[in-house]
Amino acid sequence: MMKPENIRTYLLNCFILTLPVMVWNIVLTDNLPKVFQPDVFWDDIPSFVAYGENISRALVFGLALLMPLRIATPTQKNGIILYIAGVLVYFASWIVLISFPESPWSTSMPGFMAPAYTPSLWLMGIALAGDSFYFNLPYRRWLFIAISAAFLIFHNTHTYMIFRRTH
Repeated sequence: MMKPENIRTYLLNCFILTLPVMVWNIVLTDNLPKVFQPDVFWDDIPSFVAYGENISRALVFGLALLMPLRIATPTQKNGIILYIAGVLVYFASWIVLISFPESPWSTSMPGFMAPAYTPSLWLMGIALAGDSFYFNLPYRRWLFIAISAAFLIFHNTHTYMIFRRTH
């Protein structure tokens, strides 16, 4: 039987850092402007972009699940600071779109796309916080960063396509 401290080791992983973002998205998506609602946002998106975005998103979250969360080194501490700042900026980008959907910022390309590009901050924070995997493969930070970059490219392409279609 596995000891409680061993179970805790596997439960305390970088996936925990994705939970605030997932909860935020689940709770507040319905409050975003109509163009961000699934029936509009996912309408007529090329399969390559849709599959690329969803597969790379799943890989990012899957890798985070396999990375123990420890905050021991200066790099990991900086990663957590960047993660917290990134999450706050990400949340702020949603709040502006929800509260002021017709503002010059929200209707501009940078404002409209802010929820798509600001995850780069908190994802980089997770990349810095991680330093190993639960299995015996050497941890290479660039792997998480590369998969996160692929997700961000697809996600930002998707969001840009919606912006061009609606503005």
